[in-house]
Amino acid sequence: MSAESVERIVERLAEQGIDVVRVGYPDLIGTERGKDVLLERLPEVAESGVAFCRAVYHTTPRGDTVAVPGGLDLGLPDVCVRPDLSTLVELPWEPGVAHCLGDAYDPATGLPLAESPRSVTRAAAARLAELGLTGVVGPELEYFLLEPDGAGWKRYDDAPGNVYVTGRKGDRGSHVLRGLRALRKLDIGVTMGNHEYSGGQFEINLHHSEATDAADRAFRFKSAIKELARHDGLMATFMAKPFNDEGGSGFHAHISCVDGEGRNVFADPAAPYGLSATAMHAIGGVHAHASALAALLNPTINSYKRFGPDTLAPWLNDWGLDNRSAMLRIPPERGAGTRLEVRLGDASANPYLGIAGLLAAVYLGIRDRVEPPAPLEGYGYDTAKAAVLPMSLPVALDAFEADGELTEVLGKEFAASYLAYKRDEVERFSRSVTDWEFREYAYHL
Repeated sequence: MSAESVERIVERLAEQGIDVVRVGYPDLIGTERGKDVLLERLPEVAESGVAFCRAVYHTTPRGDTVAVPGGLDLGLPDVCVRPDLSTLVELPWEPGVAHCLGDAYDPATGLPLAESPRSVTRAAAARLAELGLTGVVGPELEYFLLEPDGAGWKRYDDAPGNVYVTGRKGDRGSHVLRGLRALRKLDIGVTMGNHEYSGGQFEINLHHSEATDAADRAFRFKSAIKELARHDGLMATFMAKPFNDEGGSGFHAHISCVDGEGRNVFADPAAPYGLSATAMHAIGGVHAHASALAALLNPTINSYKRFGPDTLAPWLNDWGLDNRSAMLRIPPERGAGTRLEVRLGDASANPYLGIAGLLAAVYLGIRDRVEPPAPLEGYGYDTAKAAVLPMSLPVALDAFEADGELTEVLGKEFAASYLAYKRDEVERFSRSVTDWEFREYAYHL
């Protein structure tokens, strides 16, 4: 919570012309839920929180409620969400409105809700702290911007070959420039942006910070980009692979660890590759738990349509030195910039859960001194060199459930909720008739 009194916060916001505080928090899939609170009601909300039905964590994108333990079986009980006033910031695109993150609690016990993604990230960070280490993460997220096309959507300003261009060549409405300026005011550590590989695809970079703060900023970034697009009559999607004829969108996480004095413990100039034993064990941990991590970093049915040879979306469990064809890349910087870049994730991942899973894997690797295999040499995507990672959501969920060490760090109650929610997604998809099936079978069969 903020050290500033709630009363002083209310006075300060009123002086700034703000009369509403939006309290937002992530559900299991990273969608923002929340309430708009009139400024004069903020003191009581800060003390008592606001009630939501716990089934908000079990609600599908289509609006159905999944029978996850703790929801329907208990009569749809409440959760309490209290605003974290230390995260207050004015919304640049919504005059008179400030935004803050909320923390979910179980009203019966007063404890953080086990399935709250922010709680899961904090719990994983706490386990790493038991080793005297703080996880530092720099998130990278890609997304597609779409514009109306009759009753549907098409890629915004769609043209080939615009990777890494700036200006109106691939962005006639200056989406990136206007986005950067708005996001700077949101104070979430935005640094730069550009057009990405596919038509209508963009990337805006975020600075690195302590892991929970990085997850907060990535969550707010995704929510902000989608909201800014809506203001322009467009749609931004972080879906893993929205189109058959183009690649997908990634969520790359740059991870390092610092000690109590802020020193990067992954750096060792005297060691092979300039990587300390701690860094090698962290690599070993991510490698050992990569199949289970896929359930968090590639969390949808659609996620696995992004993978394949020559996609730069890693589908083999390998690591390499400045090698973008590897699942885990070690960028060339050393010293304070020494880090791992885990390239497994796609943009549909809940940033909290993806980062929490990576922290848990790094913690287990360092704790257990897990040694990684030899690094990949040359171009990857050779199944003779490394094992194939899960290629479907059901396989990834099975790997997640079987990884007792990882789920223990993340929390057994959270893991059970997540598995129940995601297995319902698999079951619903298995019963759904797709456009592909109709085109393939209807005329001939």
